[in-house]
Amino acid sequence: MIHEVVSAMPGTFYRRPDPASEPFAAEGTIVGPDDVVGVIEVMKMFHEVRAGVSGTVVEFLVDDGDVVAMGGPFIRIEVSD
Repeated sequence: MIHEVVSAMPGTFYRRPDPASEPFAAEGTIVGPDDVVGVIEVMKMFHEVRAGVSGTVVEFLVDDGDVVAMGGPFIRIEVSD
């Protein structure tokens, strides 16, 4: 089963905490429900985005720095049993 992580708010999506750091997750990364997979910036405030499920990241639907809409999917995770 594929789980889509959706944005709880409109803003700018970033895959890493800062430009010099490694991404929180990449395609193939195994994640747990509480693992941070990105951040959304809204008015200079950064909000962590958690996977919400256990599984493997299979696809990012947006690029680093893209604007996301509220409710819009941006990561697909294959849920583990």
